[in-house]
Amino acid sequence: MSNNTQAMNFPSRISQARIESLRVQNYRVLHDITLNNLQPLTVLLGPNGSGKSTVFDVFAFLAECYSQGVRSAWERRNRFAQLRSRGANGPIRIEIKYRESAQGRILTYSLAIDEQKGNPIVVEEKLRWTRGSAGRNADILRMQNGTGTVIADEDAPGRPEHQPVSLDSPDLLAVDALGQFQNHPRVSALRRFIRGWHISYLSPQSGRTSVEPGPQPHLSYSGDNLPNVVQFLQENDPRRLEDIFHRLARRVPQLERVEPERMTDGRLLLKLKDRPFTEPILAKFASDGTLKLLAYLLLLQDPKTPPFIGIEEPENFLYPRLLRDLIEECHIASAHSQLFVTTHSPELLDALPPEQVFLLRRGDDGFSQTTRLSEIEGLKKFLETGSSLGDLWMQGHFSPPRRGGGSRVRSTIAEGNK
Repeated sequence: MSNNTQAMNFPSRISQARIESLRVQNYRVLHDITLNNLQPLTVLLGPNGSGKSTVFDVFAFLAECYSQGVRSAWERRNRFAQLRSRGANGPIRIEIKYRESAQGRILTYSLAIDEQKGNPIVVEEKLRWTRGSAGRNADILRMQNGTGTVIADEDAPGRPEHQPVSLDSPDLLAVDALGQFQNHPRVSALRRFIRGWHISYLSPQSGRTSVEPGPQPHLSYSGDNLPNVVQFLQENDPRRLEDIFHRLARRVPQLERVEPERMTDGRLLLKLKDRPFTEPILAKFASDGTLKLLAYLLLLQDPKTPPFIGIEEPENFLYPRLLRDLIEECHIASAHSQLFVTTHSPELLDALPPEQVFLLRRGDDGFSQTTRLSEIEGLKKFLETGSSLGDLWMQGHFSPPRRGGGSRVRSTIAEGNK
């Protein structure tokens, strides 16, 4: 089989499930927050310690519960000693409302995890949908402490029949277990959706390391297999790789090409060729920004697009002017994947409409509160007068959320515009 034929076998990019809202309770500084009407590209803005990285970690925690198990994800975060909100009682609760497809129905998945006798336990797990022309809510799956029921035939007319379910251990997820069987299609679809999330913790240093040779189709969370992904595209989809290099060269004009090279000991390294020099250099001598931007492009241009991509503070190691280009790439990718980005960068903020940005601040009680920028009182007026979101943010004009209400733009903006 030729390389071109192999490239044609990649799955086409299609509309995937999208998260509509997220509610979190008792998770570190997220005592009780709700993010509604999440966009194809949603950005969390906030100073250090505001809770934006904690929201990011909620997605990572849920993804790890499915890929590694609840106990592993719970242990990695030092159990409830560090997971549960300070002073709070009761379980951690995570609820996501998501749409099956662009025109599909909305489902609600809720998960409650507590700790009993030093062990994690899934005290409640539900998957609910609106069923029938009457629009009645119905549970596809409902579990408590490892036992419960699941609908036998989701699409059967009339009143659905529930089958009993019992798991081997109360720290197991029913969706992860039952989702492996074809006779529960919506449970299976949710399992595939969450297990397909890509929560990115890219580090330029990861791309500098030598790795075992061998093509790999998808970038890892840390980007430590960057040479393997370049090798895979070089061998299986050279046109896509050329397009990625073209996009990279537009942002890094001196760069001519990137190629993997097998060392004499069998390891694989990346080499980068810069103009006007004739000899390429090893990736470990390349700039942090070039390697990180290359990794982002490989992730966003993956032929099998992850349904959900989380990117934490992409401004780290990137030249500020490149952030607008990166957001442009994110907007392109958001036609096929839902993207969730955290930032405190004014340059990145300037590339976004206020509808796509949530502001996080710590309230008087020490817990995070959220406000969509487009809902901040007075913001639209000042944007119309030529102020930019980045300037307003850097000058400290977004006030903390008021108790029981949203944020406002401080009157000092009006003073400055007189």
